[in-house]
Amino acid sequence: MALSRDGPLPRPRAGEGKATGLKRAHFRHSRLPLLLLLPQLLVLALFFFIPALRALAQAFLLADPFGNRMQFVWFDNFRALLASPEYQSSVWVTLWFTLAQNALTITVAGLLAFATDRVIRTRGLYRTVILLPYAVAPVIAGILWAFLFNPAVGPIAHALQGLGIAWDPNRNGNDAFILVTLAATWKHICYDYIFLVAALLAVPPSLLEAAAVDGAGPTRRFFMVALPMIGPTVFFLLVMNFVYGFFETFAIIDAVTHGGPAGATMILVYKVYQDGFVHIDLGSSAAQSVLLMAFAIILTLLQVRYVERNVNYDV
Repeated sequence: MALSRDGPLPRPRAGEGKATGLKRAHFRHSRLPLLLLLPQLLVLALFFFIPALRALAQAFLLADPFGNRMQFVWFDNFRALLASPEYQSSVWVTLWFTLAQNALTITVAGLLAFATDRVIRTRGLYRTVILLPYAVAPVIAGILWAFLFNPAVGPIAHALQGLGIAWDPNRNGNDAFILVTLAATWKHICYDYIFLVAALLAVPPSLLEAAAVDGAGPTRRFFMVALPMIGPTVFFLLVMNFVYGFFETFAIIDAVTHGGPAGATMILVYKVYQDGFVHIDLGSSAAQSVLLMAFAIILTLLQVRYVERNVNYDV
């Protein structure tokens, strides 16, 4: 028996001292955990599982616009989509749009996060200005950028025209693609910035000081010391930016270009809406939603397979 100044210490109970950390919760009533989870399960069932199963079933059906008659057509909706030039064009537009938005967002957010440590005065104001777009709704962000680049009244469009650039996103597909890419990037930069700043703050200052003593400048210290250590954060942001480009840019496309001109900005998520709610082609829209989810899963797995191998989690 262990002794102390106040007398013998009490003997530990069975199971105490063997494991530390989280303790197992015990409920007197076995139905209590289910009751606590029931509200969240109902929300998931009503707004996720039931619509997902409904969309999966609808993808194999051919229905009239009013939904009165339905016919089981197996994979005809998928075959028609994969053979459609418009859908193939939408796939490539989505891929290039997501890649461009991802690269721009990571690059600009990384530069701003790197510059945060270089700002001495008004650092709080600097961070506030960068984080302001996060509070702006996607529709408002799209309208703002559409106004700035409007060829008739937009100040930036007038500046471009003054430089001899025939800017017109209403007629030129490349201009429209650039416009929605810049708007989506601006809206999402603050998200990446928050994670990158937190990751850079976690880099040990002693390593950066040692590199500075060895003669490495700020830029070299960032790329040679800090960037490899924040690799897991960068990989996480790459995956999240792909999800953002695939699913969360619908409002920007709808507010700025409506998928035009001539389908130059018709990304997959907006085409699902166009075919389902404008053209009332429910079977094709449901098949597109299934393919969209499949494309997102495939791209995520490819990133995990070929990009994560270069990420070092041990530093």
